[in-house]
Amino acid sequence: MTTKPKIIIGMGTCGLAAGARAVFEEAEKYIHEKKIGAQVIGVGCIGMCHEEPLLDIVMPKRTRVIYSRVTADMISKIIHSHIQKDKPEKGHVLSQMLPDDGANPYPSIPYYEEMPFNKKQHRIVLKNCGFINPLSINEYIARDGYEAAKNVLFSMKPEEIIDTVKRSGLRGRGGGGFPTGMKWEFCRKAEGSPKYLICNADEGDPGAFMDRSVLEGDPHSVIEGMIIAAYAIGANQGYIYVRAEYPLAVKHLKVAIAQAREKDFLGKNILGSGFDFDIDLKQGAGAFVCGEETALIASIEGERGMPRSKPPFPANKGLWGKPTNINNVETFANVPQIILKGADWYAGFGTEKSKGTKVFALTGKIKRPGLIEVPMGIPLKEIIFDIGGGVADGSRFKAVQTGGPSGGCIPAELIDTHVEYESLIAAGTMMGSGGMVVMDDSNCMVEMARFFLNFSTDESCGKCVPCRIGTKRLLEILERIVAGKAKENDLELLASLGGTVKTASLCGLGQTAPNPVLSMIRYFRDEYVEHIKDKSCRTGTCQALSRYIVNLDTCKMCGICVKGCPVDAIADGTKKTKKPALIDDEKCIRCGICFEKCPFGVIYTKGAKKAGHVKEGLSEVKV
Repeated sequence: MTTKPKIIIGMGTCGLAAGARAVFEEAEKYIHEKKIGAQVIGVGCIGMCHEEPLLDIVMPKRTRVIYSRVTADMISKIIHSHIQKDKPEKGHVLSQMLPDDGANPYPSIPYYEEMPFNKKQHRIVLKNCGFINPLSINEYIARDGYEAAKNVLFSMKPEEIIDTVKRSGLRGRGGGGFPTGMKWEFCRKAEGSPKYLICNADEGDPGAFMDRSVLEGDPHSVIEGMIIAAYAIGANQGYIYVRAEYPLAVKHLKVAIAQAREKDFLGKNILGSGFDFDIDLKQGAGAFVCGEETALIASIEGERGMPRSKPPFPANKGLWGKPTNINNVETFANVPQIILKGADWYAGFGTEKSKGTKVFALTGKIKRPGLIEVPMGIPLKEIIFDIGGGVADGSRFKAVQTGGPSGGCIPAELIDTHVEYESLIAAGTMMGSGGMVVMDDSNCMVEMARFFLNFSTDESCGKCVPCRIGTKRLLEILERIVAGKAKENDLELLASLGGTVKTASLCGLGQTAPNPVLSMIRYFRDEYVEHIKDKSCRTGTCQALSRYIVNLDTCKMCGICVKGCPVDAIADGTKKTKKPALIDDEKCIRCGICFEKCPFGVIYTKGAKKAGHVKEGLSEVKV
């Protein structure tokens, strides 16, 4: 229990983007001016990104109370009421943590753990994020930090560690889902010395921020997991490969590594155990392909980040030709808890083939975007509607993209799909590293496929022809479709070429790049047909296929749209003519200026032809 008041502010990237820096500085200023004996502490993301900036107050012998969407000008009122008067400022309170002793000092404030966003979560990887100062190793140690490392160094043999991880059922959380213990065993048994251990923190999926949040909020859990893995496989040198676009994560990692060395958890003869292990930080330049393990290895070696043919696999011939094990951030962060609480405890979460929990980043058209951790096997419906609150603004849920640009799209009719490796693959997508992009009925699925494929095409390293040329040709077809210039066989061509790129590409980037396209053809074929045959986009997203129309009954005849049109496609629409504006569809270039300029919202868009579920036209395409 705290002995003096604590003011805890979310200072992760999401909090900072929402204005947490000003809140932090104002809190420090206020308690200094008023001579209030309180601490101001920065923590990582607690997951509720939709409520940032978050400020929590912990009073002696009281529960932790959370305030949401705090601004600097609220600080004096909140601190004066809560700390100086011991009365939470009810106007901005979100929730309180469950008390340790069962007492409830604030009966009118709901519990954090019972809020819809948190109720179905189970935090293993995220247990410390938002609860400890990531720049303090002592706070990590106070929550059983480095106890697992001590246990393995002094009371377990490497084979026992590997067996424990195997029995836990932990699979790689970077997207591939390969059994972690088996991967460690391959590397331990591989011939050659020295052996290396790498943490893949090169998170680059659009809409993904799982690894970043763990590194910002709890970097020591990753370091401890790496110490345990290094001891298990016999490695004395480790690397954390993190993208330079994560400056806060890089800063926290540097501090954590230095603190771990100072406390004798890294370096020579760790804690007198006779085991040597140290970690270096390697900052990547942001190439998505470097998330592929052999491309990542090449980048650490100082070469261009390009994948290599496998076999040999990194476990046998990796960094500088030596046996190397690579896992991602989330995988390592699970390991200390598995060692502390046992394989059976961890295997008790999830399903038969997908054990434990999984961290997801919820983004897109959803009411409560944020970072969540749920047991494997949970239905998508519970994630999107119970935790995420469903789609925003009363729209209709349409689909969710899982696995980022390497994954696929799951439509509304499959919303009961269980989140586990095999189920997602059967649905035409994948777990990936954990990004979930939610879409509603305003999203054009052809444009979404184009968006994801454009990303993959840009990120292709160009080493193999199927990926370098194939993704470009796929993108060109999609760009023809959204521009209203599609050919009647383009749908069949997309499916055929997509299959070829998947089969023939060298690495995972090319092998998975067509997934968004193929899954969207599979589930949203009617939208492709409309774009190709009817030259229509039902959502009005594809500008070339849209018409700009004036509501003749509400036009104010202000003339603003007439003056703004660059091609004189709008007739009348002025007080002089006394007639509402009329857009000439033949002259209109679909620039959208009239739509943007109209101050009264009387100009709207619709498909070039009446959108509908087209059944006839193109032949059936199997993907």
